[in-house]
Amino acid sequence: MKKQWNAEEKLVYERALSAQGYNYIAGVDEVGRGPLAGPVVCAVAIMPLEADKIIEGIDDSKKLSAKKREQLAEKIKETALCYTIVEIDEKQIDEINILEATRLGMKRAIESLAIAPDTVLTDGNMTIDISFPQKSVIHGDALSYSIGAASIIAKVHRDKLMDEYAKIYPQYAFEQNKGYGTAAHIGAIKEFGLCPIHRRTFTKKF
Repeated sequence: MKKQWNAEEKLVYERALSAQGYNYIAGVDEVGRGPLAGPVVCAVAIMPLEADKIIEGIDDSKKLSAKKREQLAEKIKETALCYTIVEIDEKQIDEINILEATRLGMKRAIESLAIAPDTVLTDGNMTIDISFPQKSVIHGDALSYSIGAASIIAKVHRDKLMDEYAKIYPQYAFEQNKGYGTAAHIGAIKEFGLCPIHRRTFTKKF
């Protein structure tokens, strides 16, 4: 039997911070640390926490179907107090490494929010060079409503981007693999070589 989605389970961190007087709680997450091609995409969202504005179904983007993610992404963008999405491209990933590229993307996303957050929730054990208080949440995309919202808009944004790249570089089937190292994708690299959006530091062995 599938576990029912429970809003209060997803809002434990946000409720605790609200009780401490934090009004603008930003959740930040990234999508695309592992692929062989394309950017890493970082998103941040400050969501309203009133009961009548809670969006049902927000969860780790990887647990949701593509259709459900797209539906939720639209609701998140419409409902969020503010959000930003930042891409760090493959060239910068190659220059500074994927971890630093992710940190940079998160920093840029947070610092470009229309509302300055009182505090920031990050997924995993990520520490970002920002002036705002921050708290890392292991499995945050599944446990925190705000981080989950950020993970969904980041994932939908990146998937659409890779679908567009698939039209430019059709031999790699980016619309199917989204740049990840599937057997078919690796086979295409071996047959056709690298294209401009491949991460050189990720594809040296090919």
